[in-house]
Amino acid sequence: MTAPAIAITRTPLVAVYGTLKRGLRNHHWLAGAEFLGSDRLADVTLYDLGPYPGAKLEPSRGVEIEVFEVDARLLAGLDRLEDYRPRLPHLGLYDRAIHPTAFGPAWLYLYNPEVAGCEAIRQGGWRPRPHP
Repeated sequence: MTAPAIAITRTPLVAVYGTLKRGLRNHHWLAGAEFLGSDRLADVTLYDLGPYPGAKLEPSRGVEIEVFEVDARLLAGLDRLEDYRPRLPHLGLYDRAIHPTAFGPAWLYLYNPEVAGCEAIRQGGWRPRPHP
């Protein structure tokens, strides 16, 4: 069984906070997923990395997420997009962990590299920068 197939047996939900949200440039990666709703997480802080955000497990005043129900195929695609490496998650750009949401436990991609010098978003959500 593949890593995404095993992961789906633990929870079929994924929580997104950046370019995967509805109306943003990578939302097409969730084509076929069921949108369950929005939530706010008070133990996650987002960091503006320029073209996309990264999440760290740090206290906040509530950052906005969207929760989707996915299948193993969609989760595998998200793993590729986020450079999640199941055998060595600390070496990928993102790690994936189960996190509580209002819709139940969901996979949340957490940014691995350091974020020193990046703007912290501790309330609300990440917004893409306008093109010059």
